[in-house]
This record gives sequence, structure tokens and C-alpha cells, in this order.
Amino acid sequence: MTEELLRLDGVRKHFGLRGAPWRESQTVKAVDGVNFVVRKGETVGLVGESGSGKSTLARVATRLLDPTSGRVEIGGKDVTRFRGRRLRPVRRTVQMVFQDPQASLNPRQSVGTILSTPFRAQGTRPTRGQLIELLQKVGLSEEHLERYPHEFSGGQRQRIGIARALAVSPDLLICDEPVSALDVSVQAQVLNLLADLRDELGLSYVVVAHDLAVVRQVASRVAVMYLGTIVEEGPSDQVYAAPAHPYTKALLSAVPVPEPGVTRERIVLTGDVPTPISPPSGCPFRTRCYKAEDICATERPVLELVQGHTEHRAACYFPEPPTS
Repeated sequence: MTEELLRLDGVRKHFGLRGAPWRESQTVKAVDGVNFVVRKGETVGLVGESGSGKSTLARVATRLLDPTSGRVEIGGKDVTRFRGRRLRPVRRTVQMVFQDPQASLNPRQSVGTILSTPFRAQGTRPTRGQLIELLQKVGLSEEHLERYPHEFSGGQRQRIGIARALAVSPDLLICDEPVSALDVSVQAQVLNLLADLRDELGLSYVVVAHDLAVVRQVASRVAVMYLGTIVEEGPSDQVYAAPAHPYTKALLSAVPVPEPGVTRERIVLTGDVPTPISPPSGCPFRTRCYKAEDICATERPVLELVQGHTEHRAACYFPEPPTS
């Protein structure tokens, strides 16, 4: 079996909200019982609406946030309760590329200083040649070392963020909406860069996105999140061709068809996304689902294999029938 780089078992991340004098304190269940695996050589897409818990899950997976409960394994080692210096080896295995390159780069530091930071955090001092090599890997050059983030375009800043993540030679990059803040023309360039780096360096990726077209372009496997849980996962070609969960089917129905005169039946979901402070009983999607029945309100469905498949799973009592 292919080596596992990341495993999450029953991971939950809850945030406490301090109550006002007239209101009790509350708990936001941002991630609520997720099992997730990334193997060497994979590119996994993590998709869902805003507020579904994707970014929180990414931060827990990189140990930027502590899980409330559950287990986080990186490189086969349980790192759930690691702190401080014990996390240094973890940082050499998993790195993160953030959504907004302008916010994630220190405006008071030059590019050379920004790229030196990961080396210093690991107790080493990089040579100028190492910094130049990092820039060249992402399509920039030596002359950019002395410049500051505000002197670059959005796409160039994201390339710097990718170069910083590559500084410690990680095996896995978790990219949190890596192209959502960029122009469409630049998005393709950054996605092509990630694909080239994957082939050149043997990287694995988790790509967090709400744009299903982006995920389809880069991912070999897809996991769909809704209200802090994964409701469907499987090989991307199977999930896109025959979604089993009603939520996934509704998301895909909203993707534009890039062919004139070709239309897709649109599934419009009714109601609002429930609050993660008080999620529905049973299936979290039942309040908006067009197939919900009484059983959906009593017990949460678990991820089970879709009929006729060995890797495609959905958490639904009434999955969509397989296509012929």
C-alpha cells in the first residue's frame, strides 16, 4: 500500500464563544468528526461552500491549530499533542500555502528574509544560492531577493509563498484556496506551476477550494465537506461523473458548461446553511435536502461504499443511483 503522509481520525475542532451576561456561552463545531487520509503521490481536493470547515481542517492537519479531539498522524507518527520544538520535524514534512499572499507575507521583510525564515526556524542558515534556487523553482529570479512584497503582483506574491513552503523540502503541501485571490488568467499559471512542482519534486497536495473546476483540473481524489463533516469522497473522475450525495450533485449542477448550447439541470437548494453552533440532528444536510426522510433526522449516516465502486464513498441513506 502507498505510504500515508497524513491521517486524521475522528478529528473535531470546536471554538468556544463567550456568552454575554444574558446569554450562555456557545460552541462552534467547525470540524465535527472527520476521517481523512492523504497518501504519497496523491493530489486531494477538499471542496465545499464557505463556512463548511475546509480551512479549519487544513490548519488542524498542519498543526497550526490544536484539535479538540481525535488523532492527527503525519508520516505515520501521532503528532496530536506535539508542542514547540517537537513540531520542528513535522514542519519539514507538511507545509501550507495560504489563501491571500498579500496577508501571509510580512510587508516589512524582503523576499530574501522571508525565504530565510523557514531555514532559521529549523536551526540552519541558508546560502544565497539556496534562496536563488527556490525562486527559480517558482519562476522568479535572483533580482527579486531584495524586493518587498508590495512590489509584486498577486500571482508573483503567491509564487513567493509557494517558494517559502518549499524551503524545507516538504513531502506534502496543503494549499488553502491558493488561486481564489488571483485573476483568472493568473490562476492557470499558478495551477500549472503546482503541477510542474509535483512532477519535479514528487510532492503530494491537499488543495482546498470552493471552485469545483479548479479541483477537477488538479485533483486525483476529491472530498466534499458540509457543515464540518465529509459527506462524499472518491476518485475525482467518479465523483464528477456520478455524484452519489445530493449535496455534491447540487454543487456540480451549478458549474457552468463550457460548450455553447449545452445546459445542465440546475438543482437549487432551499433554505440557509445551518449554524455550526447548533447543527441539525442526524444528517447535517437534511434541512436542505430534496431526498430527506424521517430516518435522516435520527442518526448521522456514515461514509459507505457506493454501489459498484471500491473507493467511492458517500454518507447518505438515499444516495443517487449509479449511472449506467
